[in-house]
Amino acid sequence: MDDFVEQLKALGDETRVKIVRLLTEAKVDLCVCEIMDAIEDSHCNISRHLKILKTTKLVRESKQGKWVYFGLATPKDSFHESVLNAVSSIPDEHFFNDLKRLKLRLSLRENEKCVDGLKSEKWSQALELLATMVANQKDRTRKQEKGYHAKK
Repeated sequence: MDDFVEQLKALGDETRVKIVRLLTEAKVDLCVCEIMDAIEDSHCNISRHLKILKTTKLVRESKQGKWVYFGLATPKDSFHESVLNAVSSIPDEHFFNDLKRLKLRLSLRENEKCVDGLKSEKWSQALELLATMVANQKDRTRKQEKGYHAKK
């Protein structure tokens, strides 16, 4: 019974739910820096949350050279599978920005591996580009709305 309670407790934190959802949607193992950039949280906090998720056997880790990757643990029973399904059933809009940043962060990978660690210059440039694209889209939308209202 303790294992079930611990898994539920582990998911009693928004950041840990976000991490599980990212790992579900990514369909690849992620390094800490990719998770922290997607969620916009510190290395220390993400590492602490990953440790809790790993202790409760919701997440597994693997080392590849100097990089440590995290992925969802294979469900060991129907309860574990149900817990992961519950996180997956949370509406996408609650994770929209995190998933958008994750997709951008994963685009920086080379040969399917993270090559840009913490405080990556490429990541900073990608975020600036994303912010510019979002601002341009908002401007276009406002102009279209003004044109629509002017025609009325």
